[in-house]
Amino acid sequence: MKKSIEEDVFIPLYPKSTMEDRSSPHAKFQDRRFWSAAKLLSNVLLWDGIVQEDTVRDLGLSKLLNRYLLLNLLNTPPGPDNIVKCHKVVACFPERWFQDLESGSTLPELRNFCQYLLQ
Repeated sequence: MKKSIEEDVFIPLYPKSTMEDRSSPHAKFQDRRFWSAAKLLSNVLLWDGIVQEDTVRDLGLSKLLNRYLLLNLLNTPPGPDNIVKCHKVVACFPERWFQDLESGSTLPELRNFCQYLLQ
């Protein structure tokens, strides 16, 4: 999983002005790369309970979400597409990670994602 994340995930960052036209080749390519990384996130997080939780959280949240997916979300203009992307990302998270958290708190690896959602 680690090798796949390090060697196979690539989401280009284009200027926001380029990304405003969602039908441009740049926007379409970036969107395809986002969904490929989101699918990998889903697959990595499915290993929760089988592989050590710290490893799954590091690979899925620290490396994939914060390094690739969140940067993509921050670089694209806000809109309905980003809401769909965020819903898909949140749906990947194992519910048991949140069962013992205090109200209003989150996992340390999710703080930046939560800040993005609040904005």
